[in-house]
Amino acid sequence: MTRAEASAALRRALQISRELTAAADSGDVPATLRLDAERRVLLQSAHAALQPMEENDRWALREIAELNDRALGLVEHHRRGKQRAMDTVAVGRRAVVAYSSTSRMHR
Repeated sequence: MTRAEASAALRRALQISRELTAAADSGDVPATLRLDAERRVLLQSAHAALQPMEENDRWALREIAELNDRALGLVEHHRRGKQRAMDTVAVGRRAVVAYSSTSRMHR
């Protein structure tokens, strides 16, 4: 891979990182996983050709890392929300069981 091709791959990885962050923000886990795999291939293929690294490539990698951190935070936020919803359902189920056994005793 030439340096120009590697730089283009890095730019595409940056674009994918933006798309991945948007997918994570919307809670689209399948798209997030697909985009992450696609980005990983691009980054791995470009790595060797970008040595030594130029400043604009360093900038792109920094932005990719920042977007990745943000996407991870968004995925974690959605995961915690789903966990809270599951906890609420579990509490509701326990309440139904408790109420149903109480109502049988008063008949």
